[in-house]
Amino acid sequence: MDAEGKGAEPADDRLAVFRVPNFRRYVASRFFAGCAMMLLRSAVAWHVYELSHSAFQLGLIGLIQFLPVLPLSLVAGAVADVVDRRRLVLLAQVVPLLCSLALCAATLSGEVNLVLLYAAIALAAVASVFESPARASILPQLVSRELFPRAVTVSATALWLSFATGPMLMGFSAAQGGIAAAYGLHAALVAASLVSLLLLPPLGAASSARVSWASIREGLEFVWRNPVVLGCMTLDMFAVILGGATALLPVYATDILGVGELGYGLLSASLELGALVMSAALIFLPGFRNAGRALLGAVAVYGLATVVFGFSRWFPLSVLAYMVAGMADAVSVVLRGTAIQLSTPDALRGRVSSVNFVFIGASNQLGAAESGFLAALTSATFSVVSGGVGCLLVVALVAWRMPELRRYRATS
Repeated sequence: MDAEGKGAEPADDRLAVFRVPNFRRYVASRFFAGCAMMLLRSAVAWHVYELSHSAFQLGLIGLIQFLPVLPLSLVAGAVADVVDRRRLVLLAQVVPLLCSLALCAATLSGEVNLVLLYAAIALAAVASVFESPARASILPQLVSRELFPRAVTVSATALWLSFATGPMLMGFSAAQGGIAAAYGLHAALVAASLVSLLLLPPLGAASSARVSWASIREGLEFVWRNPVVLGCMTLDMFAVILGGATALLPVYATDILGVGELGYGLLSASLELGALVMSAALIFLPGFRNAGRALLGAVAVYGLATVVFGFSRWFPLSVLAYMVAGMADAVSVVLRGTAIQLSTPDALRGRVSSVNFVFIGASNQLGAAESGFLAALTSATFSVVSGGVGCLLVVALVAWRMPELRRYRATS
């Protein structure tokens, strides 16, 4: 094996991917970046609700984060295919670093307001649009095809660990040092991610093509012609738009469960903790033989767990239900990530990943907006429970209308 290369161990050696140095550096960077992203999102959500006490304002966060997705994602994917992807991620991460420093200073000086919070989250969202397809497209360049399915699982495990750690760090730091301390910790985590990225070698461009409408259209046409890729993206988008409860966690922690900052941090982290447990188990378990049916089943469990969470008035049950949703989501993430990346040529991975992140951005951010706005019109409970039911209906519809996804079997 070349110590700095992609690795040549047998694919049945489930720890082989850990012996690829560049993969370890990539995972470290992804952990720090994911932890920082979740810390910032949960801190801004808590801060907005602290200032406004409005579910509508929480929904507005999701809408603001979504606005850059449609006009910029496809361009960002095309850029990721024609530049050094590592350099693009480095430049993109500087933006949230500066945002958190600005929020920390404004909070300490007493000049923070909703407009500043919304501006910071909008700028961070723009940077994420360019970072996400580039970062996703780096991984296949670091490991061999034989090791890639296991690399996706390990990378997802690190990401879920970061997603669980970020909100808990936010709750702890805000409880101990105020919300300004949370923003300062975010800046430190982004800096750690940048250092890990700098240890990776330059990767070069995957394609010699120029950024143009023709190159963007090529990525769109590939997704449209591939029913498995399109099915994975469609299922994720509509299920999460309807089934997400993240935007309303400050409402549940404050008004329904009454658990304060530390409880909010644990509640915010519980989905990621469940996902972490499941994704860690997947590292050592054999792969799913019928990946398509497993994906549909995982999303159905996600919807059912969301319904339980919506009705719960007991904090331990709420945490458990959200953890089960996270476990189901982890299975979905691994199966979707493997299917999409292995079905896509390297020269198109940035563009296809950008289309995927349009779907992800739409699901996460529009889902947050839908949850907040519906809760403002009705109640938080109605918003979450009806969303879980809608998620189950989406699973049934996709299983019926996309038989290619239902029959899909992953190869590893």
